[in-house]
Amino acid sequence: MSQSSCVTSQTELAPGGTRRKARGTRALASIATLVAAACLLPMLAVALAAVTGGTDTVEHLIATVLPGYAGTTVFLVVMVSLGTFALGVGAAWLVTMTRFPGVRALEVALVLPMAFPSYVLAYAYTYILDYPGVVQTALRGMTGWGSHDYWFPEIRSTGGAATMLILVLYPYVYLLTRAAFLQQSSGAFLAARTLGHSAWSAFWRVSLPMARPAIAGGVLLAVMETIADFGTSAYFGVQTFATGIYTSWFTMADRAAAAQLALCLLAFALVLAVAERSSRGAARYHAAGKRHMKMPPEPLTGLRAALAFGLCALPVVLGFVLPAVVLAVMGLDGQQDLLSRRYLRFIHNSLTLAGTAAVVTVCAAIAVGFYQRLKPGRRSTATVYLARLGYAVPGGVIAVGLMVPFAAFDNTLDAWMRATFDISTGLLITGSIWLLVAAYMVRFLAGALGAYEGGQSTVHANMDAAARSLGETPLGTLRRIHLPILTPSLLTALLIVFVDVMKELPATLIMRPFNYDTLAVQAYRLASDERLEGAAVPSLVIVAIGLLPVILICRQVGRHDRG
Repeated sequence: MSQSSCVTSQTELAPGGTRRKARGTRALASIATLVAAACLLPMLAVALAAVTGGTDTVEHLIATVLPGYAGTTVFLVVMVSLGTFALGVGAAWLVTMTRFPGVRALEVALVLPMAFPSYVLAYAYTYILDYPGVVQTALRGMTGWGSHDYWFPEIRSTGGAATMLILVLYPYVYLLTRAAFLQQSSGAFLAARTLGHSAWSAFWRVSLPMARPAIAGGVLLAVMETIADFGTSAYFGVQTFATGIYTSWFTMADRAAAAQLALCLLAFALVLAVAERSSRGAARYHAAGKRHMKMPPEPLTGLRAALAFGLCALPVVLGFVLPAVVLAVMGLDGQQDLLSRRYLRFIHNSLTLAGTAAVVTVCAAIAVGFYQRLKPGRRSTATVYLARLGYAVPGGVIAVGLMVPFAAFDNTLDAWMRATFDISTGLLITGSIWLLVAAYMVRFLAGALGAYEGGQSTVHANMDAAARSLGETPLGTLRRIHLPILTPSLLTALLIVFVDVMKELPATLIMRPFNYDTLAVQAYRLASDERLEGAAVPSLVIVAIGLLPVILICRQVGRHDRG
């Protein structure tokens, strides 16, 4: 009797449980689809605004600034590609395949320049190397030369901007390449040595080709950041697509021109994104022999050890130690009180935006990632692909792509309310922080999704099956099983997005509400007014916060098996 009652009870509850599961799945699908649509909207809006902007603007751009924007952007891309390749691959090879005094510290320290936004590095080096800077001032004082008596490299130039970007972006190449070298078996390399190849020849012909997918991925990530850069190029007066978008939007008040420049930059970014995906999909390496048969590092002594130490220490000194010291010295004379009401408001605005954007972005990543796991298929795969597109879209493009349609909506609604009720609604959406948060979510969702998927891969499918057999709904499975297991991955994703938002500049400049400035905006404003000592104070706060994810990365690097 008892068993029969139990079966009857389960049968009666089954339809309700099925309905709850269906509702939960539909809600999850709707949220994931909405997130994907939000990621796609800026690109569609930019394309539509560019096409409907008229040919006059396009012809004017082609005849005036467009060739210069394109040439400068391509030059930066080439220089950053070569520079990050040389620094990243060279440092990765030396710390992985050789042993010299200080190598254990350097293999971690080489990641530190990631904490610096490139525009903050630009402020520090301008203070040192510009004409009124300490280096040239000391040079003139010692020699008695005038301004036309000597030549000195111009820091405010395209080459200077490329150097700043190289110093902060080479860790992308270094981290991926070092991981690839650590995973290589020693068989092929030692075989090349026994066939008479030198260590350099074996590296060039064997190890480097095997690591090519990782190297290409790192270089392309650096290139994507290069074309999205605004702060460094704008401060140095370098005319790129990113600076052109901002100039067209604010200085010229020409939204059609901004949209058309954004479309050019978007096309360039998407071509690079496709190239990155193709590179990862086409080149594969399967190690022969035992998996843990790693290459023995070669000990270096004497001059070779000193040279290796110097080559690895140079990017750390130039990309982190020197600018950090310079900013600290500048900050002492900055006359900026971090505890003043004004600066507390900047800090509050930055933390509010970064915290809100981090939570929203990670929640969106959970919805998209769990939906693909729950319902694998074309729809969920397309949702994940669209959600990842944001990393290929510069912040300025996303800003224009969101501002154009929502500004049109606000203006249309305001006109209708005025005509119908004689009430002005103003800018309901365009003037709010929520549109800016949406831009951050689109821009940084790919990173959060990658961190979530990395943790989700550790949750065995049997756990989901066991939960379903016990009558758990999909959302219950997510809440009670997945999220507790994924807590470290989710915290990492939150931290990464938080710091990225703190450093982000172009979208913040374009989309921030009136009188809603952040630390990054304040640093840019002071630097634009040539008040570099003042700009050092908010810049130091941004760098200090940026060190948090870098410390996490350094801990992972330090724990890795060194063989």
